[in-house]
Amino acid sequence: MKKNLIIILILLSSSALAHMDHYKKVNKIEMDIFRNGELIGYNYYFFTRKGNKTTVTNQIKFSVKLLGVTIFKVEGYGEEKYIKDQLIFYNSKTFQNDKEKFVNLVFDKEKNKFKIVGSSYSGEASNDNVVGNWWSHKILQTNSQISPISGSVKKQVVTFIGKEKIKQYGKVYSVDLFTIKSKDMTLPKDKRLDFRIWYDQESGQIIRVSYSRMGNWEYRLKNFE
Repeated sequence: MKKNLIIILILLSSSALAHMDHYKKVNKIEMDIFRNGELIGYNYYFFTRKGNKTTVTNQIKFSVKLLGVTIFKVEGYGEEKYIKDQLIFYNSKTFQNDKEKFVNLVFDKEKNKFKIVGSSYSGEASNDNVVGNWWSHKILQTNSQISPISGSVKKQVVTFIGKEKIKQYGKVYSVDLFTIKSKDMTLPKDKRLDFRIWYDQESGQIIRVSYSRMGNWEYRLKNFE
């Protein structure tokens, strides 16, 4: 465990001290969503800035069809606000088959904690948490994440697997492969974190994310600018 942590810190140390500064020239990140190899939707992030404030808006939409009939669909919107590297606000609304899920998060400066009101959890959370959106490689540097859909807080274990080369949209990337798994393995399987993440040090971008849950899912970086 200690060896894996040391490797992760070495790999990510160049961006650890000024996380949002790393994204100061990024205006948009586009990810395509695949299920069982079929393109079913998208996840887009847009960045706006004013002085030392950065706002990241998130749009996600996908649908799963069986014999031409939509059996599962998700559409959502989120907004993260930062002052320098500090997350101060997060809000999201997501509809899963027309059932609404939500998160309202604010940073309590006096307590140095997040206050969360969400569809799955309401309460406080440590400032060490990261909202689990795929634009941010900071998710590989923390031991706990907040669900961007429901507000639930889950402890996680990040493990460096090794270096790989992957081809995606005509480009070849030399990437570092990580896994993120729930620390609490007694959680029901459909509630556990179990992701594989391919991270490109050169661009500082997460190139691909995969997981298995009612099929094999992948988020693939299509474009960033």
